[in-house]
Amino acid sequence: MHAWTVVGVLSPMTTPQEHSHQDNAPQNPTPAANNAAPTAAGSTTPAAGATKPATTAPKLQRKSMPVAPPPPGHKKVLGRIFGISMVVAALLLSFLTWWELDIRPRTDDAYLRANIVGIAANVSGYITELNVVDNQKVNVGDLLFRVDVRPYQAELDLAIASLGLVDLEIIALKDAIVQRDADIVSAEAKALYDVQFLARMEPLLPRQFVTPDQIDAAKRNVRASDAMVQQAKAAASQARANLGQLGDINVRRQKAQANVVEKQLNVGYCEVRSSVAGYVTNFNTSVGQFAQIGVQVFALVDTSNWYLLANYQETDLRGIEPGMAVEVYLMAYPGVRFHGVVQGVGWALYDPNQGSNGVLPTVSPTLDWVRLAQRFPVRIVMDASQDAHPYRMGATATAIVETRQRRQVPDILKPLVPDALESWLETLAVPAPISPDSPGRGNVEPQNVPGQNISAPNVPAKNIPAQNISAPIAPAQVNTSVDGGASKQSTAPVTPNP
Repeated sequence: MHAWTVVGVLSPMTTPQEHSHQDNAPQNPTPAANNAAPTAAGSTTPAAGATKPATTAPKLQRKSMPVAPPPPGHKKVLGRIFGISMVVAALLLSFLTWWELDIRPRTDDAYLRANIVGIAANVSGYITELNVVDNQKVNVGDLLFRVDVRPYQAELDLAIASLGLVDLEIIALKDAIVQRDADIVSAEAKALYDVQFLARMEPLLPRQFVTPDQIDAAKRNVRASDAMVQQAKAAASQARANLGQLGDINVRRQKAQANVVEKQLNVGYCEVRSSVAGYVTNFNTSVGQFAQIGVQVFALVDTSNWYLLANYQETDLRGIEPGMAVEVYLMAYPGVRFHGVVQGVGWALYDPNQGSNGVLPTVSPTLDWVRLAQRFPVRIVMDASQDAHPYRMGATATAIVETRQRRQVPDILKPLVPDALESWLETLAVPAPISPDSPGRGNVEPQNVPGQNISAPNVPAKNIPAQNISAPIAPAQVNTSVDGGASKQSTAPVTPNP
């Protein structure tokens, strides 16, 4: 059996002379030859009286086997067509990939972020009550923990008592002012009497009814009375200053009252409440721990504002601008599309190679042969978190920016690209329709309707009435979708604006 197989395989490799001999050989061997073949193959000793040609029967039979046809040529053609098709398909896919990435730059070097609010007490003291646990959700105003209030309550009581004493002092100072005013009146009356007495005594001196000493004594009394009046007025002014009254405000009482308010705030600060809505994180405290002023006890993840920091290569920044819609995919929720809006692009990076030694710059003597593009952070404001797919700070994300660019096929490739394919490639630059829960829904530019002058931003096109129209216009076709290829048309009557 193996001999026949080898002969069948090697038969196409025989010489031309052998082929001609085989062509002349009989196609159908006689039964005698068929019977001789097993006899020669199955016996080891020739039978008595057997002739020599019987031993050559297998050789004659081997030469009479049909020749295997060579492989058909169409298989080689199919293989070449398949190889060329694979190369063309690879080039086409590479071109389409470059086209898509140039119009819709994307990166998987993006991480979800949120603001972290540190929780610390405004007063020092021992924690007497804890109302939260780690990873708990809290709302604005929820009680987080309490600090021992007794020392601050005692200070508040003392401040209230001091305020009462100040009120009593104010009453006494007001009575003192009344007394000082009375002293002024008394001093002025005495000074007036001394002046009048001197006026009566002076005419009597020439007649020698009074002595010069009496006149001098009367003059001294006048000057002393004037001094007493000035002294009484100064005492009254001092009494008013001690009262501390400035217009309608008494500064003495205001100071004591401010002290009471301060102590009341300290008592209120003993209850630490949440200032934002979020989740408790890094909670490593217990009842009895001493809380210090301004020292963070734990932190809250502020869930009111979520944003994405997407690190884009500097070669992709030319088409990214604030206000562009972003399609976001989180690794935690495969297949779920989220939305955001570009808030801004970073303007600076830290350069570890830039430095100086004193007044001289430090320059590295080495230079990398491969120079990589720098990555700049792009801040993307995310839509509000949903209960079905809650956000987590630090989650890995992929961001795709809808740049709204309309790239055209290069002129050199237009002869090679059919018109239908060219139109389809140009529609790739049109942003995808924004879902109702997208944060970019307020940033969609309205589609201009013929005959209207639309200048109000952030208003859906289908709800914009006609403006600055001098004549009635027939119902217009309003484009309610931003999808370039499948825009939905809705008929809306347009009326002139009076």
